[in-house]
Amino acid sequence: MRKLLFITFSVFISISSQAQNKKQMTFQAEIANKFGDFITFSNDQNKQIKKIQINKKGVFKDTMNIATGRYLLSDGNEFTIVYLKNGFDLKMKMDAKNFDESIVYSGKGAAENNFLAKNSIFEEQTDIDSLLASPETDFLIGMDKKKADDLKRLEDKKLDPEFVVLQKKSIDNNYNSIVKYYKKNYEANLAKSKLNNTASPSFDYENHKGGKTKLEDFKGKYVYVDVWATWCGPCRAEIPALKKIEEKYHDKNIAFISISVDVDKDHDKWKTFVAEKQLGGVQLFADKNWNSDFMKGFGVISIPRFILIDPNGNVVNSDAARPSNPELQNVLDSLLNQL
Repeated sequence: MRKLLFITFSVFISISSQAQNKKQMTFQAEIANKFGDFITFSNDQNKQIKKIQINKKGVFKDTMNIATGRYLLSDGNEFTIVYLKNGFDLKMKMDAKNFDESIVYSGKGAAENNFLAKNSIFEEQTDIDSLLASPETDFLIGMDKKKADDLKRLEDKKLDPEFVVLQKKSIDNNYNSIVKYYKKNYEANLAKSKLNNTASPSFDYENHKGGKTKLEDFKGKYVYVDVWATWCGPCRAEIPALKKIEEKYHDKNIAFISISVDVDKDHDKWKTFVAEKQLGGVQLFADKNWNSDFMKGFGVISIPRFILIDPNGNVVNSDAARPSNPELQNVLDSLLNQL
């Protein structure tokens, strides 16, 4: 789902540019378990505006003259949204291995950025994918509730009034962007069900352990496919539940396949992430990310996406339950008991 959030990021922050004043702001951080040697700030055009070197202890400090607004702060592996303004004296502490959940700010500008850090976690826990797969009436009701909840979180906070204005506009634009996205892809969502009980599109992808792996290698087994990416917060949130499912059914007639749609430049990032997180199952890397024939065949437009295929290579469910959904175990138990 972070793909959708990233698509709408320019809408989120394009309204935020303000005239610069003559002051500067300072930004310093202590990053435990740093991923790289630099952090970068990017604007609404995804253009890098600042690159700061991190020392061996994970510490950096710099000053900058900045247009008031929202920016992407990235360590090359993860990103978070920050609110920057001349006059701020902002300090951040973070553990790169627990990126979003560990971010804490102090100093001038902390209130607004702590709000954004917590809001990022809230957004990752919001099941937008289920709303996107809902009938239009249910989708709009759910989006109206999300918007109301987003606005309510801004109440009774001692936040910079300029930030509040920008945040409210961002909420409006986020709402409109997701609704537009839904309407554009509504037919694609409906088309998912038409794939059930038909022959599954195939794949032949790089395996993390070496070589290539194709769908036909698992003939005779049920196949549960997880389409994900390293940058996708909701995808990462499913990892603990997926590991438990894999453990429960490890000796059953089912294969668990995780297919990354990370872009080619993030290939090494994928390799590292799989190793560090000790991901199980069969870990594959899609040859053309979102444009892979397998992804296009299933109409994959958002992630995480889960697909269940039977031992004969036919689609059981092109939009299967997530690992965190108890319904998945009910379905797997029922299918495996029929063998």
